[in-house]
Order: sequence, then structure tokens, then C-alpha cells
Amino acid sequence: MQPSAKPALTLTSARFDDLPGWRAADSRGALAAFRRSCAVILARDARRPLGGLGYAGRAGDWRAVCAAASHVGFGADEARKWFETWFAPFAAGSASGHKSLFTGYYEPQIQVARTPRGPYRVPIYGLPDDLVTADLGSFRSGLEGIRISGRVENRRLVPFPTRAEIDRHELSDAPVLLYASDPVALFLVQIQGSGRAMLEDGTRLRLAFAGQNGRPYSPIGRVLVRQSALARGNLSMQSIRSWLESHKSVAARIMETDDSYVFFRELPIGDASLGSPGSEGVPLTPQASIAVDPDVHALGIPMFVVADVPQTDRNGRTQRFARLCVAQDTGGAIKGEVRADIFWGFGADAESLAGHMNSPGSLYVLLPKALAARAAHQFSEARS
Repeated sequence: MQPSAKPALTLTSARFDDLPGWRAADSRGALAAFRRSCAVILARDARRPLGGLGYAGRAGDWRAVCAAASHVGFGADEARKWFETWFAPFAAGSASGHKSLFTGYYEPQIQVARTPRGPYRVPIYGLPDDLVTADLGSFRSGLEGIRISGRVENRRLVPFPTRAEIDRHELSDAPVLLYASDPVALFLVQIQGSGRAMLEDGTRLRLAFAGQNGRPYSPIGRVLVRQSALARGNLSMQSIRSWLESHKSVAARIMETDDSYVFFRELPIGDASLGSPGSEGVPLTPQASIAVDPDVHALGIPMFVVADVPQTDRNGRTQRFARLCVAQDTGGAIKGEVRADIFWGFGADAESLAGHMNSPGSLYVLLPKALAARAAHQFSEARS
């Protein structure tokens, strides 16, 4: 296997006044999210790289700023000024000309039962016992960041079953956590990566991401557009769900064009204002957590996002999202240098915004001042 070409990220030094909407943005949610990320960063060996292309340095480069984060208050001005004091912003770009794209995701809710009965017949699987994940960088230099998943057969690692194969043959080595009544609803929870489940007695719990079968994610929206089932201009999570629900006889076949399959773990709701843990392992903060491409960006770093949202003000003008967020999650569709998925939270408004958001924009990376000059210089040399 040959390693894929590294993304062509560019970082251009900027001032906070260059960030559109910076002074009006409320950074308190990002400060709370950053503190959660700091708990992960501080627990690592100081020599361990944070990840991505390496511009974010090592865990030790973040210890001073993380220590300082624990002492700042939660006033809006205080939070903004604290980030200005400790960080330097950089505009992220793509030297290869890849366009920016900002989408959204949320935490859906699904009806479930503990045992299979009545309409509740669709299994919700936990992590299979025979699922194996390997980091190829541990075996060979030059393959860092490349991970594959599969299972062992006759002492060989082979691909794990696809969605279609799992649907048809089920899984004998995976625990069934719960049973859903609606395969479309479960599919959409898998696409979002996590969700909330409600039992028949009204008890609520979380379905948090536990793993994935290693197969590449393939958006079914492209299939529906290619088959002229949906117009590209009308493509959204809501239109896809409506089409699947109104074409039940072929819905399974369409969903099975996506080979990817997500496995869950059951967690208590805990703080209902937050989301399930993302890839970094910390609960996601609505409108302050984003999913990014881990081949490009390290998790745990603050990023300022500027993009239009599918909502208008009282004058009919498109509203703009301009807020500081923290990279705390990843996703199969989130690939690229200036690409992010905004976590909108739970509820009808979050669903509407996440399902319709699809716009270009700008991304700014914040690095600790003690690291910024060195990291930018080293990164520039590595890209030249």
C-alpha cells in the first residue's frame, strides 16, 4: 500500500481583527470546550505529537496555555481577551485549490426497545469482538495516520463485512445493545455518528460512537442525484430522509450503497446540554465543537469558523456563523484542508440547521503564541 499524498495546507499569519466577526462572537462555549480538550492533552506524554500535519506541535507545547485556561473566568469579554492574550491566529488555505466547505451535524433521537418484539426488530450493534483496527504507521515509516480495520480469518487480516453483508447475514460476534423499529432512523443516527435513544417507558440514553467497520463512507445523496430521484439543488438530510421513508421498498438497497457501518456504545445522558463524546473522547459542545480532517488538523485546537447558515434574519438576509470552535471530532465525509462539520446539538432547530447547511467559508487556526512562530516556520519549510 502506498501512502496517500499529504494535504496541501497553507497557514498565513493573521491578526484577530482580520477574523470577520471576531469581536462580536461569544467565545465562552469555545473556552469550556477547550478546557475539556486540555484534560486530554495534559494526560498525554509531553513528547507526543498532537497529530495532523504536525503544525500543532506536541502535547508539551500546550501545557502552559492549558494551565492558564483553568483560571480564566467565563465573562464574554474575558474569554475573548484570554484567547487574544495566549493565541495567534492563522488563516487556513489549500495550496491545491480545494474549495472550502462547511456542513453541520447534530444528535438525532431514535425509538428503541431492549428486546426484539413488535416493530422493534432492527438490531443496534455494539463493537464486534472480532473487529481489529491497525495503525500502519506503527509498522512502517511513511504510513503514519493510515488506519485500516478488518477481522482475522486463517491468520490473515481481511476486510470487515459491508453494510449490505451485515444487513443480510447479521453479526454473531457483536453485542446487540438495543432494537430499533425504523431502519431509516438508525441509518441517519449512524451517519451523524451518535444519537439519543428513547425506550418505551420514556427512559433516554446516549448512543455514542464506538467504532466503524473500516469501509469508506459513500454519501447516498450522490446516488439519489445520479438516479434523478432528487435534484442536486434540493439535496439535504431532510430531503434524503423523506425520500427513503416514501420509498420503503427500495430504501434498504439505496442505504446499502454506503458500505460504511457504525457501531455504538451505550452511555447515560449525563449533561443534556452537551453531545456525546467525539473522536477526541470529550462531550461535544453545541456551536463550539467541530469535526475536521485528522490527516490535516490536530484535535483539541481552537479554530474560528466563518460560514453562511441556512437561516435568515427578520430582513430576509442570510445569517452568518462566525464563532470560535474547538476541533474535537472527525467524520468519514470530512476531508480537506478548509473543511469542517459544525456540531449544532440536539433538537428540532439543530436538526434543521445541520441538515441544510452546506456552504463555503473561512477557517482560522489558533496556536499558542509560544508555539506559533516556530510551528509556522517549520510547517512552511515542510511545504516548500
